[in-house]
Amino acid sequence: MGLLIIIVNATVRVLVLAVFVYSLLRYFLDPFHPVIDTLGRIVDPLLKPIRKYVSPVGGMDFSPLILMIALQVVGAIIVALLRSFQ
Repeated sequence: MGLLIIIVNATVRVLVLAVFVYSLLRYFLDPFHPVIDTLGRIVDPLLKPIRKYVSPVGGMDFSPLILMIALQVVGAIIVALLRSFQ
């Protein structure tokens, strides 16, 4: 079970980091840059459902922040469930 908890924690951390880097680089790099394209293929499918319900406020897109919080909450719930089975 311990290995599974480590895998879940690592996956959540990598996804949160990918969302953060993607949202930060979108402001500084060309939209067709290969790094943004690659990160977009990972992050955009996760952001699309959130963007349906949360529209940008004052030009700021809060969907990456909501996704990062949601990933951490879901990860914490999964880890808590896994620890309860030990």
